[in-house]
Amino acid sequence: MTMSNNMAQPKLFNDAHHVCIIVRDIEKATKYYESLGIGPWKDFPSLEPYLGHLDEDGKSAYMSLHYRFANLNNIQLQLCQPKEGKSPQWKFLLEKGEGVYHIGFSVEDLDASEKVAQEIGLEVRAHGRRADGAGFTYFETENEGAGVTLEIRAAGLS
Repeated sequence: MTMSNNMAQPKLFNDAHHVCIIVRDIEKATKYYESLGIGPWKDFPSLEPYLGHLDEDGKSAYMSLHYRFANLNNIQLQLCQPKEGKSPQWKFLLEKGEGVYHIGFSVEDLDASEKVAQEIGLEVRAHGRRADGAGFTYFETENEGAGVTLEIRAAGLS
């Protein structure tokens, strides 16, 4: 029995890891979600190790993002407060207001999965990698489907 190409390819968007919500005021949003029993919330560690693949505009925009996360039983929730600037997150906030910005999916091999995504027609918006293999890739999917950016991510070797 011969496998079709689709069956041989990794399932890029099958293992949901997190949902990221853009907010105007991360303190207010954190307090609201905590009042509903969602939390605890933690600040993301420095994003600097991921910057190797971003241009200078992308680096400053990325470093201006303030993220918090809460690990639930089945998924991670992320809050992102962008500062005024050139980031896609800031553009999203201006054009659409607060809401779901992206859905992140875990993959085992980030580079191979990014290549497969490009082969099926997805354009890379941005990506970042750490030395241990951890990283992310955002795709240009916001203007398709339901207006949500899709992301793949890998946890790294450590």
